Amino acid sequence: MALTYGTEEYEKAYQEELARRMESEPRPFVYLTPEWVALFEKAIQEDAVYKELARDWEGSVVLHVQKAPQYGLDIDLYIHLDLWHGDCRRARIVPPEVGEAGDFVITGSAERWMEVGRGQLDTVKGMMQGKLKLKGDLPTIVRYVKAAVRLTEISQMVGGRYPDELSPEEIENLRSTVKDLAERFLGITL
Repeated sequence: MALTYGTEEYEKAYQEELARRMESEPRPFVYLTPEWVALFEKAIQEDAVYKELARDWEGSVVLHVQKAPQYGLDIDLYIHLDLWHGDCRRARIVPPEVGEAGDFVITGSAERWMEVGRGQLDTVKGMMQGKLKLKGDLPTIVRYVKAAVRLTEISQMVGGRYPDELSPEEIENLRSTVKDLAERFLGITL
């Protein structure tokens, strides 16, 4: 049975699982996994440039990664960034209903998000070109375009191993990770 997102029980279990994975998973971490998201959160929190550019920003940004079974991603992933006045209060992979309720939801295929992570696609340009879809107020994103670009740069600095670089065995390990995450924390049975 899945834990209820937002509860103390959920957060405690999530943090325990994250600590276990941070210790046991080989580095660099696989892009878009809970441990990679934790590094991304920390990097945002420590980035002075982002803090200045986003000092007036309020609202959540959700990176919606569409499922890609060929890479072991058998469900859509929603990475929720709780952003507030230059700080990232929290970054988590969240249940779909939480992700879809974000102030700004940016949707793209796993391939597009890997292009973003590698610096081959700027998030804002990707939205303008229709390679990424935005649900939310475009004028607000445009007003904070430098902060949005900085988030992309930070994700690139975090780096990681990309799902399309994984061996078949590693893809199956990722599939298992996603299944466990889905069932324990997202309320999705695979």
